[in-house]
Amino acid sequence: MPVRIRLSRIGKKKVPFYRIIAVDGRKKRDGKFLQDLGTYDALNSRLIQFDQEGVDKWISVGAQPSESALKIIKRFKRDGIASGPVRKAIVEQPQLVAEENIEKADKQ
Repeated sequence: MPVRIRLSRIGKKKVPFYRIIAVDGRKKRDGKFLQDLGTYDALNSRLIQFDQEGVDKWISVGAQPSESALKIIKRFKRDGIASGPVRKAIVEQPQLVAEENIEKADKQ
């Protein structure tokens, strides 16, 4: 059974929202999964919830992350939030790009 770590869409139409899941690679995208490892808001490009220990456990037993899941995992580790005993973390995104653009426009 080839286990994959990939994204499963749970968002509405034109509002992309994903679960990061461990799943049998032969299952459908939104089918039955083995473990829920986190949630990702693609519209705002931020992690809502992430289970680092679960991801490490599945990778240690041979699970292969998809390209998109691997990017999200690397970004989570790069931000340094995963250091220490973090079971599930709520990840806060810095100000949104739109808010930054508004601030820049106000200064000019």
